[in-house]
Amino acid sequence: MTNPSRDAGWHGWSGGCQCGAVRYKISAKPYVTVCHCRMCQKAVGGPYAVLAAVDGPAVTWTRGTPSRFRSSDGAERWFCSACGTPLAFADLEDGGIELTVGSLDAPSEATPVAATGVESQLPWVDGVRDLPRRSTEATVASAGRPPPISYQHPDHDTPDGWSAGAASSGRQ
Repeated sequence: MTNPSRDAGWHGWSGGCQCGAVRYKISAKPYVTVCHCRMCQKAVGGPYAVLAAVDGPAVTWTRGTPSRFRSSDGAERWFCSACGTPLAFADLEDGGIELTVGSLDAPSEATPVAATGVESQLPWVDGVRDLPRRSTEATVASAGRPPPISYQHPDHDTPDGWSAGAASSGRQ
């Protein structure tokens, strides 16, 4: 896979699932795209997938291994079997892996440079940026609920013994 956006100063990315059972590192700067195809919509449960593509050898699974679902004759979807987080799309023909940007520890660093599968783009997607906006905190407060306690794995590497229980008690 040729990546026109390679950057010699790039430091690598890491990511993983919500529960922390599966973690990875990427050693090559990915080519980031938004895919609107129907298969990606179903795989991520959203209107599109944002994917960071690299050659397979650039991905190292540092904790656990993803479960796999053969979604077509040439591809697999990889996910955490413990929490269900979608992690990657694997191209079985060229060996490439496209990691879900939402599973990155720093997803704001992954800026898409192209859109694909646009024949399936939902008609309302372009208008999302014009919708009224409010923070998660404001949404929760307006419902009269206390702020949630997150059991999600933090957005950084943790020791192998990390658990959601330790995080909720402040023992990360």
